[in-house]
Formats: sequence, structure tokens, C-alpha cells
Amino acid sequence: MVEVKYALDTFYFLVSGALVMWMAAGFAMLEAGLVRAKNTTEILTKNIALYSLSCIMFLLMGYQIMYGSPEGGWLPNFSFLLGDEHSAESIKAGNADHSLYSDFFFQVVFVATAMSIVSGAVAERMKLSAFLMFTVVLTGFIYPVEGYWKWGSGFLHTLGFNDFAGSAIVHMAGAAAALAGVILLGPRTGKYNQQGQAKGIPGANLPLATLGTFILWMGWFGFNGGSQLALSNIENANAVAKIFVNTNAAAAGGVIAVFLYTRLRYRVSDLTLILNGALAGLVAITAEPLTPSPWVATLIGGVGGLLCSVSITVLDKLKLDDPVGAISVHGVAGIFGVLVVPLTNEGATMTAQLIGLVCIFAWVFTTSFAVWWILKKVVGIRVSQEEEYVGMDKVDCGLEAYPEFTTVSGQNGR
Repeated sequence: MVEVKYALDTFYFLVSGALVMWMAAGFAMLEAGLVRAKNTTEILTKNIALYSLSCIMFLLMGYQIMYGSPEGGWLPNFSFLLGDEHSAESIKAGNADHSLYSDFFFQVVFVATAMSIVSGAVAERMKLSAFLMFTVVLTGFIYPVEGYWKWGSGFLHTLGFNDFAGSAIVHMAGAAAALAGVILLGPRTGKYNQQGQAKGIPGANLPLATLGTFILWMGWFGFNGGSQLALSNIENANAVAKIFVNTNAAAAGGVIAVFLYTRLRYRVSDLTLILNGALAGLVAITAEPLTPSPWVATLIGGVGGLLCSVSITVLDKLKLDDPVGAISVHGVAGIFGVLVVPLTNEGATMTAQLIGLVCIFAWVFTTSFAVWWILKKVVGIRVSQEEEYVGMDKVDCGLEAYPEFTTVSGQNGR
């Protein structure tokens, strides 16, 4: 019976991890749909490269920093590579719930998700080489340290901070790193007029962005459901089922709330805001997808979507140019999700939730800002105005995503 339980929970971990890995495709499609045609190939290259680098860096050092460190501490150990797999004797003795490698696989796709959040926010004007250099540092060091504080049984875990599947640890952390980059990078050329008002820069492929959103929605069942960590008994099976329902309800709530918001405020149904409403709802419920009722989960998702929509407008007024709305979706909705956990989870306290948010944001934003600043001074992080005008596809990749269409560069003979 112990061996069957071990096998079933290991299999569930692997399937959940595969679903989360599929979210990498969702981010790639969403971002490719929301940027201009001349930057599509570059952002697709960025997404597959960041996923691969994340896997290598987490294998090399990130996993051991996050899970091989002392309980209750704030400073992790700096060890390298994975440990040995559980022995048959250890499994039969009941000392292991699932394969070590399945745990690694499930965790590595989470760190790739955090890095994907940064990708969209700095799109259309950042050097690909600088972005990938930052990826190495975030996935190998910055993310594992704050992940250790909670999921590795560090001081935030001891304090009682609750973040079931990573509204703060993954999503807000990715948004904090993105915000630091956006501040140092500056807005896209032409985003703001002489009066400082934001100008819309439509994405090239909204069907692709919609497909990406649905892929992310699907992958989120592995993201949240897999975070239950087990499926092999009645209690866990029921918990996973409820998590699936609540995750789906929150996304739906985000969509409907933002649909109504855009109809009332703009007299149109703004698809880009609606797509981000779905994602914001998913981010908001991620902090605690088990304890709310489905109707409360729907409400949490709806409020998360509305906050995201308002945040996108506010960031535009602050001249923080985020082409895909990643900072609002993952940062603002992530903070909201963490703060509402005590409303449904009696074991959570607002004090612990606030301390966790402050510590994670301060760590990720400060270290990310320092890394971005060093990269800016040493290698530069922004392409030239001429390169930005021509498009990142030709500058970084030498290949256009839509060669059969007339592009800006084609029109100007460049």
C-alpha cells in the first residue's frame, strides 16, 4: 500500500508539473499576441530561452538553496545539484511521500513561471542578451532565497505566512523584478505624447493572445491543484477537486467583472483587459484556493480582475510602460490574493501576511534593481532608438514572424 501511494503521488506531481510547464506556451502565446508584429520572433525566442535557462539554473543551484537549507532561518545554504533519489527501503519505511525528482520537476516549472512574468513587462525595447543574463541571477539565486523563506521552511513559514501556491512567492516576485526593470528601462518610444498622456499600442495578434490565456487557465489547474502535493487518499482527492473548482471560478469571476467594467466605463468590451482579468483572477485565488467556497472564490477573482484593470490605468499615468500588463496582473492581484487569505483561512493572520509581502517584495525588488542597474552600466539593457523602430525580430533574431506581411522596416526600406 505504501508503494502504491508513493507511485500515485509521484505520478500526480509529474502530471501537475507538465500542466505548469504548458503555461510556458501560454506566456509565449499571450506575449506574442500583445506585442507588435515586428517584435514577435524575439519574444518567442526569449520565452523558450528563459524556460531553458531557468531549468538549468534551478538544477545547478536553485533547488538546493530553496529546499536544502535550515528550518526557520532567513539565510539559506548555498549547495549545488540535486541529492540522491529515495531508496526502496526508505520508501517502504514510510519516509518518503513521492520521488525527489518529481518534486524537483514540479518546482522548476514554478521558477520558470516567475521569470516569464518579467518577459512581457520589458518587451519591445530590452536587449535579449541583458534579459537572459538577468534570468540566470533571478532563477539561480533571487527566487530560490525568497522561496526558501516559506516553502523551504524558512522564517516566513515559522512566522505563519500563508501562500498556498505562490501569489506572492511566484507572481508578486515576478512582478517586483519586472517593476525594477521597467523603471530603469523606460517606456517604449512613442508610448507617451508630449503632454505625458499614454497612447495605445495595439498588439499584433489578439487570437494568439486569447489562446495564450486559455492555455494559462488550463495550466493553472496543475499550478494550484498540484500544490496540494498529494492525491492518494480521500482527504487529498477531495481537496484537489475543490481547488480545481475554485481556480476555475476565480478566473471566470475575473472575466465577467472586467467585461462589465469595460462596458460601463468605456462602452466597449476591451478584450485585452478581459484577458488580463481572467489571469488576475487566477493569480488572486492562488494564495488560498482550498478554503473559500466556490462563490467566494468567484468574488475573489472578480475583485482581482477589477484591481488589475484599475492598476493598468494607474501605471500608465505613472509612465511605467508594461506592454502586457504583467505588473498589474501578477503584482497587484498577487498582493490582493495574499491579503484576503485570513478571510477564509482561520490559521492565517493579517500580520503574518503583511510581513511576508513586505519581505518578499523588498528582497526581490532591491536585488533585481541592483542586477538591472549593473547590467545597464556594464552591457546596456536597452536597444537603440533605431533598433527599436526597426523591430527586435531583425535586430536580435534576423527573422520576422510574419514575413508575408508588410512591416515597418519593409515600408521604410530598412
